[in-house]
Amino acid sequence: MKNSTLGAAIACAALGLLVPAAQAAGFIEDSKASLTLRNFYINSDNRNGTAEPSRQEEWGQGFILNYASGYTQGTVGLGVDAIGLLGIRLDSGGGTHYESASQQAGTVFPSKSNGEAVNDFSSFGPTLKAKISSTELRYGTLMPKLPVVTYNDGRLLPGTFEGGQVTSADIDNLSLVAGKLEHTRGRNSSDWRGMSIQGANSGATARDSNEFYYAGGDYKLSKDLTLQYYYGQLSEFYQQHFLGLQHSLNLGPGVLKTDLRAFDSDSDGKNGSASGRADGYLSSGYYGNRVTKGEVDNRAYSGMFTYSLSGHSLGAGYQVMNGDSDFPYLNRGDGASGSAYLITDVQIGKFLHAGERTWVARYGYDFAQAGLPGLTFAAIYLKGDDIRTASGDQGEWERDLTLSYVIPEGTLKGLGFSWRNAMLRSGLPASGSGTPTQRDQDENRLIVSYTLPLL
Repeated sequence: MKNSTLGAAIACAALGLLVPAAQAAGFIEDSKASLTLRNFYINSDNRNGTAEPSRQEEWGQGFILNYASGYTQGTVGLGVDAIGLLGIRLDSGGGTHYESASQQAGTVFPSKSNGEAVNDFSSFGPTLKAKISSTELRYGTLMPKLPVVTYNDGRLLPGTFEGGQVTSADIDNLSLVAGKLEHTRGRNSSDWRGMSIQGANSGATARDSNEFYYAGGDYKLSKDLTLQYYYGQLSEFYQQHFLGLQHSLNLGPGVLKTDLRAFDSDSDGKNGSASGRADGYLSSGYYGNRVTKGEVDNRAYSGMFTYSLSGHSLGAGYQVMNGDSDFPYLNRGDGASGSAYLITDVQIGKFLHAGERTWVARYGYDFAQAGLPGLTFAAIYLKGDDIRTASGDQGEWERDLTLSYVIPEGTLKGLGFSWRNAMLRSGLPASGSGTPTQRDQDENRLIVSYTLPLL
């Protein structure tokens, strides 16, 4: 494994006096480091509603430094990982960033006390790790990608979490995970905060929690069939069960992939009592005149079927939300650190409102089949209806287009370019301020990225 002075310095600093030098060989020799450069531009046109800003436009340069050590020798291997994040503002002004002092962040950048975008923001997150056989313990900065908790990487920098996690692959065909998260850092912030859900993140009664427990696993029944079960609990807010099935079938000249998901989410702690909800431990949703206003009550079922053939992929899916609340998922209460593990979590919307039924159609093409390796195209259309509101059932739709190119070879191999265009139209009613709950939006994102290996 390739070494460098930088790698040795990082490794030795991380090891300190924890282990004898003779045991540190694997730690240093197997170290890896990379620097990802991400240039990100976003333009969002809010086409209805009276609240500012009606147009948001931000442009920045991101730097993502990843370091992962190897493990020390011995029965228990020790190591350390680290991630450093830096976002530099290139443009965000002239009314295109949130400019109210009450706002905490814009689309890409945090806000100053006067509501203007900061010039830059950064964070550093170390993670200690220990390994026995195929079981690993990690404590520090985490970026989980699981059905019940998924970090968000849809802007300039990724969101992160802080906590501890154990993973194990000691049993053949079975991968297990369990952990506890205590804080989250949003994709547009540099501070650690508690975790929350939609509906509990606004006003003087905004509430959060520093305890999210999760556990589950994937069992590979065969090379083509995987079964999943996961559990997540955000103390004082909700508990959630997940069942999943993923299957691949050779069908004719192509492959049919099946993705089935089911969530059952109910209240936990203060969200389950009238007094707790009165204190701000609320979930968004539609409740009419029910006594349980603001209580988590959601069951989400979905299926996605995708057929791939000669570079083409054609998918169709359906998702239904049962219950009085919206689908709860772990984030900062504003969606800035986490993503919802739904087939409908797309560029702008998530289609997770109480009662919502959503049809999904996808198409993708890999131009390598036409002699243009590295060029890909994808389109998705979603149509949701039966959203429960005080003014009757409402609907929404979204259309997303993505065109990407990654240079496949040569000096600039790995340099990527992506254009993402989205259009969302919603019939959700206006709030008391006259602004719709979900504003109609047209959005463009331009992304240039490159990862430079350091070790």
